[in-house]
Amino acid sequence: MPIITVEVDTSEAGSRPLIAPISMPSPHHTLLHMATDDVPMHFTQEAQTGQSVIVVPPVGLGARSSITFRYQLSDCGTTYPEAMFLPRDSRFTRAASALIDNAHQVVAGERAVRGKVDALVAHTAKAFTYGHPDARYYEGCDEVPMLGCGVTEGSCVDINIYLIAALRSVGVEAGYVAGYFFPEEKNGTCNDMHCWVVIRDGGEVLEWDIAHHLKMGTRDIRPGLNPKPGERYAVSHSMGWNIPALGVRDAKLLCEPMWVEADGSLSYAELSIHLHRDRAQAA
Repeated sequence: MPIITVEVDTSEAGSRPLIAPISMPSPHHTLLHMATDDVPMHFTQEAQTGQSVIVVPPVGLGARSSITFRYQLSDCGTTYPEAMFLPRDSRFTRAASALIDNAHQVVAGERAVRGKVDALVAHTAKAFTYGHPDARYYEGCDEVPMLGCGVTEGSCVDINIYLIAALRSVGVEAGYVAGYFFPEEKNGTCNDMHCWVVIRDGGEVLEWDIAHHLKMGTRDIRPGLNPKPGERYAVSHSMGWNIPALGVRDAKLLCEPMWVEADGSLSYAELSIHLHRDRAQAA
């Protein structure tokens, strides 16, 4: 029974509230229980998807140097939430007209959903090299732009923003999932979140992870999780988060604990993330 612990450094919390997603179901795992340290907290929701969020106010942190969230999961899954497949109007999901036109050109002649998906996945893989650039290709844009010639450096988030926008442009049911990936060689630790794309074709659900294929040096992308050996756990879904109770508007995503700034923007916290396989390890 996996337990994920996420320890947050709160030594410089100041007057900022700390928020964390509660987790989501997937075909691979189901949340059984979530707990944290004995501090004041309350709950709120993302406005469009209904995903629940824990809010720890500054008074709840006090002089603490850290706080730990614990996710206890079952290895038995259910299904991905219906809400993650519903298009939403956000600068992180709204495709520019040039991107829409290009997506239709890429899938020209393909009638089957799987054919369209394969074509757009291959096209996206050729357009990116994996990395974490200082400037993202969509920064300052109100919609997901069409990439020019050449290869663009991008993280898993950057790659999947482009892929989701392209897939939805041609009518494919696609959803964005974020969570934690624990590489086999790191023995139950990771540094931050990871994300992947899920598509539906009738009754079939397929998962895609272009970023991990690129990290392994191949653009021959196949459906399925963990082309890079390890374990992954879904935590949240969808981009363009709105949390009215906290003044958060069109934030890119919430997968891990984050700080809410005075202007409603979200900033990353310093985290220590571990995967345990029994209660004693997680205590």
